[in-house]
Amino acid sequence: MVDTDGQRRTAFIEAAVAGVSWPAVAAGAVAACALTMLLLAFGMGLGLSVVSPWAGSGVSATTFKIGTGLYLIVVAMLASSIGGYLAGRLRTSWTGVHSDEVYFRDTAHGFLAWAFASILGAALLATPASNIIGGGLSAAAQGASTAAVQSSGPMDPYVDTLFRPATPSAQTPGDPAAARSEMVRLFTTSFRSGSDMKPADRAYVTKVVASRTGLSEADADKRVNEVVTEVKADLDAARKASAKLAFWLTASLLMGAFCASLAATEGGGLRDGTWGRRAPLRA
Repeated sequence: MVDTDGQRRTAFIEAAVAGVSWPAVAAGAVAACALTMLLLAFGMGLGLSVVSPWAGSGVSATTFKIGTGLYLIVVAMLASSIGGYLAGRLRTSWTGVHSDEVYFRDTAHGFLAWAFASILGAALLATPASNIIGGGLSAAAQGASTAAVQSSGPMDPYVDTLFRPATPSAQTPGDPAAARSEMVRLFTTSFRSGSDMKPADRAYVTKVVASRTGLSEADADKRVNEVVTEVKADLDAARKASAKLAFWLTASLLMGAFCASLAATEGGGLRDGTWGRRAPLRA
């Protein structure tokens, strides 16, 4: 005989209790975000202590990159586990809810705590970044109105190489500042689109370099080729480094989501006294 009254009573109790305990989720997310910042600050100090500008001192660049990626994963695992555990341990008790449903809700609490912490961390990091960008734009606008030729950009080192005189007595006809600004614009426009410099621009750059440095056009063209190759190599290295960092971040986020969900089930099980002995709820 089916106890319909008991089933209706259980269903009523289950419906009356909220499926998500948002205060517990928020508490776990804040704890995870704070712990992440703490560990990142420690990792920054640790990283600065193992690198050195002197040859033969400190770790290699490859070791540093791999160590940084592994440390990001460790940070995500630790912070997410603690945040998920708190979200599961601090949630309200669900009376009359099936054990499988409780297990699912605890897992969801850990996942929500991880997601909330990720969004909170991104917002905290985006705010100072936007302030830096805004300050940089304001400074650039002010500098352009007063002394545009004194501005500095990422292509300036390459242009320095182009305009290095072959001899100390080499003549520099025309306006050096205007020629330099024009070269910076040509290089920036060409490499920003990911394409090679136009043939007409390339020939013009060679002539300007020959005029500015005292080199023959053949030697100037050779220098332009060397600098263009250097620019492409540096851009390719930066692209590869960014791609590797993106993969490490993806791995750390996935590990964080898994650890937070798993830790929340443990916290919820300890909260109800059912950890390690899951059993279906009998009517």
